Amino acid sequence: MQQTSKKDAYIALTIATIAMAISFMVWASLSPVSNQIAKEFGLTASQKSLLIATPVLLGSIMRIPMGILSDRFGGKKIYIITMLFTLIPLALIPFANTYLFLMLCAFFIGMAGTTFAIAISYVSTFFPAEKQGLILGIAGMGNIGNALAGLIIPRINANWGFDWVYYTLIIAITVIVIIFAIFAKEMTLSAEKKTLKQSLSVAKDKNTWYLSLFYFLTFGSFVALSNYLPAFMGDQFSISAVNAGLFSAGFAATATFMRPVGGILADKLNPTKLLTTGFALVAVMACIIAFSLTQYGLFTTMIFLTALTVGLGNGIIFKMVPMVSKGNTGAVTGFVGAAGGLGGFFPPLLLGIIKQTTGTYTLGFILLSVFAVICLVTVWAVYVRKPAATA
Repeated sequence: MQQTSKKDAYIALTIATIAMAISFMVWASLSPVSNQIAKEFGLTASQKSLLIATPVLLGSIMRIPMGILSDRFGGKKIYIITMLFTLIPLALIPFANTYLFLMLCAFFIGMAGTTFAIAISYVSTFFPAEKQGLILGIAGMGNIGNALAGLIIPRINANWGFDWVYYTLIIAITVIVIIFAIFAKEMTLSAEKKTLKQSLSVAKDKNTWYLSLFYFLTFGSFVALSNYLPAFMGDQFSISAVNAGLFSAGFAATATFMRPVGGILADKLNPTKLLTTGFALVAVMACIIAFSLTQYGLFTTMIFLTALTVGLGNGIIFKMVPMVSKGNTGAVTGFVGAAGGLGGFFPPLLLGIIKQTTGTYTLGFILLSVFAVICLVTVWAVYVRKPAATA
């Protein structure tokens, strides 16, 4: 751990968390206005789903190299460069006049999602191991950007128009970059510069893949549902874009605020047993949701209970990351974070196809329940019944 004051550590934590929140607003910015875009461009359900999911793709895959780069060159530098890059697609979106051009912008907006891996790599160096669950849970609260997108973007769009959604985000990114550059300290880098091969060695550790599987479910559910709920609520219950955004924001906020709680619980209790309970709850709730798609009260109750459960799961899983590979946190975070991001990429596509093919979303939530059962069996067999070294 680097020799810095508590003040430096908490300034780094605060700025990195706020920067992630703003970056995640950028990452999720197309979702709250997707129904409007679909009408203007005449998009099908599948095309709209692809537009919503596209930023998640690059934001997931690039977490691996961005985490490695953060370990090697410093999280502050990589964070600032990444945020500056996102200004390019943000500036181009107001000028998009074809679906293809909009998709290209959506793809590069995905870089904003890589800030998760950068933030975890950066913040983890400032705090001791016994505080990692809580601290990484707090850092992960930058996910609140998904909630802020659902809460703020529909209002900006309604009051000032579509273009100002992206002008506002440009201003926000510029301000946080300046604050980061002036006030945050750089992390202390390891004296031993790891080669790419050494950084990627975490891929040989089976625990990296187990955590990736679990995060594919928990964070994937968080991203997929918080991004897709505005369109879903509009289609399924015919509510306004502003109210659908509020619903999505409530889901994202619930999951986000439960993340540090999950970290605290994992600091004090066996994280693998906590995950076993969480996966069982997700399996049951997804099954109930599948058959309550026309019952607004029951549907919303189950959705928010799901948000609570996956939020706890996100915090629990990242308490386990430093246990897998000390000194390579960025690389492991990149792999696990990429899996979680991909978990948010595929469900919206699948839901769009299922809706277009069957006329209902039921099968999509049944598949979520089945996947939760697979994770439950895996965590029980590997860590609970026959504990692995990291358990």
